Amino acid sequence: MAMNILDILKTAIETEASDIFLVAGLPVTLKCRGQQQRLAGDRMMPDAINDLVDQIYQVSGRDRKVVDQGLDDDFSFAVAQMGRFRVNVFRQRGSLASVIRVIRFGLPDPASLGIPETVLSLAEEKKGLVLITGAAGTGKSTTLACMIDRINKSRSGHIITMEDPIEYIHRHEQSIVSQREISIDTPGYLESLRSALRESPDVILLGEMRDFDTISAAITAAETGVLLLSTLHTSSAANTINRIIDVFPANQQQQVKIQLAQILRGVVCQQLVPSVDGGQVPVFEIMKQTPAIQNMIREGKLHQLDSAMQAGAAEGMCTMDGSLLDLVRAGTITKETALISCVHYENMKKRLGA
Repeated sequence: MAMNILDILKTAIETEASDIFLVAGLPVTLKCRGQQQRLAGDRMMPDAINDLVDQIYQVSGRDRKVVDQGLDDDFSFAVAQMGRFRVNVFRQRGSLASVIRVIRFGLPDPASLGIPETVLSLAEEKKGLVLITGAAGTGKSTTLACMIDRINKSRSGHIITMEDPIEYIHRHEQSIVSQREISIDTPGYLESLRSALRESPDVILLGEMRDFDTISAAITAAETGVLLLSTLHTSSAANTINRIIDVFPANQQQQVKIQLAQILRGVVCQQLVPSVDGGQVPVFEIMKQTPAIQNMIREGKLHQLDSAMQAGAAEGMCTMDGSLLDLVRAGTITKETALISCVHYENMKKRLGA
């Protein structure tokens, strides 16, 4: 009997799954609390996957010409009384496959997700650059949605988001929120960012700083007096700043250090790690702008950032390894998890006495 995509989506919502995997050779698979769960039923053959992909395009009201041209397709859609879904359709071993991210209606609650107030307070900055970094699937979009929601509810202004694709829908509250989806509302991040500066923005959310042109335009935008929020796939504050500087030619790097020292208001690195109760817990490294940190960035002394963050606990700063250590001491995660997830392995080993 043919499977119905709406039934699969409903099951994912009911089981609080974060992702759905439709891959030939496996039953429908859900990711719940970081663990895979195979749904009852036979392994799906390529024809069954093709039928489910067809249903996805019908439900979303989209044309499947992109995937029929042999290209990957990435889009989102909503189902009434259910939620929003972010879809990627691709080919593997000559057959179609799809991974669907489940996004519940309404905005996430930062307290229930363990997002600390120190992170959210960066939304109170009026200008400059705030970066949320981490590997794919660590909750960067969710953290940004919480920050945009705080701005929207607390002050008047124009918030422009550029997302690929749009995940959380924001209503107009104190602010006007213009949400632009890449490839539907605008050709790309760079074009959208250049256009945004002519749209009287107060806050810009740039989905990802992917390349030299986008990073360069983002730094320029942050210098104009708007608050710019964006993401990078980096694992620590020092890595993040290095990644930005290294994108530029050698003869421009000193100038970029000076610009970053002026505009960077905060870097938040996050990851999700397994907890002892079988769930997942978010871990954060938080760096905020202080005169000492500005000097370190300007002079390229990024190896000193860890010490500055440890010393800046009163301002709400912390290192990734310090946060992991706190979770071990609280009994939330194991020593093994802390060692796998830490930035400085040998140092963490000593601190854990492992």
